[in-house]
Amino acid sequence: MKVKWLGHAAFLITSDEGVKIVTDPYKPGVYGLEYGAIKNEADIVIVSHEHDDHNYVAGVPGNPQVIRSSGSHQANGIDFTGIACHHDESSGKERGDNTIFCFSVNGVKLCHLGDLGHDLSTEQVAAIGDVDVLMIPVGGSFTIDAAGADRVIGQIKPGVAIPMHFKTDGCPNFPVSDIEPFLSGKTNVKRTGSAEIEFEKGRLPSPTQIIVLEHAL
Repeated sequence: MKVKWLGHAAFLITSDEGVKIVTDPYKPGVYGLEYGAIKNEADIVIVSHEHDDHNYVAGVPGNPQVIRSSGSHQANGIDFTGIACHHDESSGKERGDNTIFCFSVNGVKLCHLGDLGHDLSTEQVAAIGDVDVLMIPVGGSFTIDAAGADRVIGQIKPGVAIPMHFKTDGCPNFPVSDIEPFLSGKTNVKRTGSAEIEFEKGRLPSPTQIIVLEHAL
């Protein structure tokens, strides 16, 4: 299965059978985002919360099934678990709620944290369970920052952590940090120089490896 970072918190995940999942599609131009329009057709779209930089389902080509709440869901033979959490450290009073999504594609368990804004509770960690590939915000301001991301990675202990929701040339005016504070001092970092990477069940690193993708759009 393949994971491609489109930009911001949007990824395109493609199964070996060709099922395409898009996470948190953004609306180009909103909040100063300069990432290009999403042109990939999708079978499934997951939405972590109802902000325009994460819920622009209308901008995703195709006729995808949309999953946007906590609980158990199924689409195209893939089981999704949504785990309720918050966009801030004040139980959602500042920026509302957020949903973490966990799902397996070709035996690889993925977890997309959306705009997580706090450390995880013991119950949330248990609900997430084992994770092979974690997509985690690191830019701060609206989500956990570099230090918070380190704590959450320590809680989940994924095989791979892919940072997202940080400042790039695709969002130069978006008020978040770039990726360097998160990478500072780490030796377990792989900068791919690419937007896409392929994963296979049983062939994932341990302990956690940080994999930095380039945005495709």
